[in-house]
Parts: sequence; C-alpha cells; structure tokens
Amino acid sequence: MGISNDDVVLEIREPESAGEPSVLTISCPDKTGLGCDLCRVILLFGLNIVKGDMSTDGRWCYIVFWVLGRGKRATRWSLLKKRLLQMCPEVSMALVADEVGVVVQKPQVYFLKFSCYDRMGLLHDVTQVLCELELTIRNVKVSTTPDGRVLDLFFITDNKEQLHLKMRREETCDKLSSVLGDSMTSCDIEVASDPISCCVNASLSLSPTVTEKMFAPELPKEESSLFPCNFPYCNSSGSGTSNSLSVKVDNLLSPAHTLIQIQSGDHKGLLYDIMRTLKDYNIQLSYGRFYTSQNGICEIDLFVVQMDGRKIVDPQIQEALCFRLRMELYRPLRVILANRGPDTELLVANPVEGSGKGRPLVFYDITHALTILQVRIFLAEIGRHVVGDREWEVYRVHLGEDHELSASHTKIVEQVTKMLMGWD
Repeated sequence: MGISNDDVVLEIREPESAGEPSVLTISCPDKTGLGCDLCRVILLFGLNIVKGDMSTDGRWCYIVFWVLGRGKRATRWSLLKKRLLQMCPEVSMALVADEVGVVVQKPQVYFLKFSCYDRMGLLHDVTQVLCELELTIRNVKVSTTPDGRVLDLFFITDNKEQLHLKMRREETCDKLSSVLGDSMTSCDIEVASDPISCCVNASLSLSPTVTEKMFAPELPKEESSLFPCNFPYCNSSGSGTSNSLSVKVDNLLSPAHTLIQIQSGDHKGLLYDIMRTLKDYNIQLSYGRFYTSQNGICEIDLFVVQMDGRKIVDPQIQEALCFRLRMELYRPLRVILANRGPDTELLVANPVEGSGKGRPLVFYDITHALTILQVRIFLAEIGRHVVGDREWEVYRVHLGEDHELSASHTKIVEQVTKMLMGWD
C-alpha cells in the first residue's frame, strides 16, 4: 500500500494585517536535506523565516514556518506554494526512499544574448525581469564597449521548463524590451550546446592574495562570541549592538538524539545556511525549533542523528560540524574590493551546496546595491572556485571608472554586504 497524494498538506495563511508574519504549514514525506531545499525556495521568494518548528519520524515530516517579506517585492503566494510542493519528495517513493536512489535530471541550460546601450541600473532591471519570469541565472558575462554598448550573455534555466517553446522565448524578450525600451537592439535565446554549457560552472582564476583575503577561516572567539561593530557583517544600524554567536553540542539531554544549540545574530537566509550545512554533512533532523527575538538574536535547537540513526558521538565529527556551522553563520558570504590593474573589482563569494546549487538572488542583491549607490557595472561574470574541499560561487564585477565619484570603497562593501545579509 502506498501513501495517497491527498495526505500531503501545504497551506499558506497570509497575514491579517501589515507587519504580521505569514504561516507556511507543510506535511509531506521526509528526506535528508528537505529543510535545506524548502528554506532555499523561501529565500528565493525574498522571505525571511522568523520562527519555525520542524519534526519528523524519519518517514513523514511536519513543518511550520512563520515568514516575513523583505522590501517592497510582492509575494506570489500561489507560485510559492507550487515551488514548495516541487521540493517535497514524490509520495510514491516515500516508502522506498531509503533503498532506492532517485536520479534527478539536470535542467536544460539556455543561452540568452542581447545587446543594448548602457545606463544606470541596467543589470539590476534585467535581473529583476528574469527573476519575475522564474528564469534562474546560472552564469553571466557582461561587457561594455567604449561607445557605451553592452553585450549581455546570460546562461539560464527555466523553472517552468517551457523555454523550448517559442511563445515562452518571445515572452522573455518582450519583457526585456519593455524594460530596456529602444536601447535594446537585439535579443536571442537558444539551447546551450555542450561546449557552451561547460561555461556555466567555469572555474575562475583568483590571485593568491585575493584567495587568502576572501577565504581565510576567520572565527570569533567562542568565549566572547561577539561581532565587533566595525566587522563587515555587523548589523546595519551601526549602533554597535553585539550579535552573539554560539554553537554547542549536547548528548545528555536526549537518549536518542544529539542536541545542537545555536545562538546567532539574524541575517537573510540564516536558517538556509544551517540546513545547508546539515545536508552537506548528511545529518538528519528529527526535531527543530527556530525563533528570532525582537533584538535580532536567533535561538535554534536541533535534535539530530547521523545517517545510521545514531547520535553524533565522535568528537572529531562534532568539532568539524560545530566549526562549519560557526563559519557559515559568522561569514555566510565574502565581500571584498580588489585592484585588478587599473580597474577596481568587486568580488562576492558564497559556498555551494553539495548538490551543486549556489545561493539564490546573490546577483540580484549585488546589482540592487550598486544601483542604489549609482555605481556603474563595466564587466561581470560568475564562476566557481575550489578552496581545499569546498566549492564557492564567485561573482566578479568590474566597476566603472567613475565609481569613486559615487561611493567610497568602504561604502560599496558596506552597501553590498547589507543587501546580501538583509540589513537594508
């Protein structure tokens, strides 16, 4: 006997008044990493999880998230529900998920190429259109000629899986044309050939100086566990209010589970960063509670087991997991400015999931921040960079020569960081 599709529940209760959180209720078959996948979708829709309860018996899970929108973007609730349902395991596979490996087909990559005349905020407007059309940017190469013409090359995948249709391709070009106006001179979308698809996850070559500056393991002392107010990932108020960071493991409270207790300052995607780390370590969550206080401090209690259903008793595994969690919460993203010959280059890096997925909306946030500062983008590209046993998604943005007239280096780093961390 299987499980009926009718048993799967996904409900969204929208707020009755402004400022109140919406409530997402999910009941579906369980799988390792489900929490990460759901949190990634929620982050993609620009929502912040302010409270959460998660429980599972190993076969079936029950999850409740309280979420708040960020900024002025309207949430498309029906579409969010559809995307969350797609993350839930197939019900027909729920009873055999432990024995049968499910092969996930890679999405088709498409090559979007268009040219236009440059203007302030161009890339951000294009990125916003692609996000609204549910087109995921896998890579981008942007160049500006001396006469002010821009050639944009986007490697994209379609969440709707309809980009092979002429109507869908025309819709995309029409939307871009409506935003760019008469400045757009051409637009073309085609299936990316195998050689072109290889560029999607192309490796970037970074200098030793940049690599050391971006990826050096920096952690606060566990005793004080405070972010100094001048640290790049300090809260946006600049008031010096400290954000505590603590990760502890307890094997005494529960006879069957390891308790991971986390205290951290809040940032956009915090729960995603935690769930992604557990997924990469093949740690199964049995019960979890997440809460954000009014002063911006998050309290997280996670009762977990290893893949074999046992506690985490190996001291080395405990230490490695706690170190990784502290690292992910202390510096979830890396933002620096570097000199590349006569040009100034903005570099942003975020860790890639074990499944190969990068953090959503990073390029959107970068372009948004630079648009606010009135800083032009001369060149841009996305690539992967491996440091040790970790893969990072790296965004390289060459700034226009007049960027110092709009904002100082410190201001650029601060604004991009605040946008990425949700402190805007």
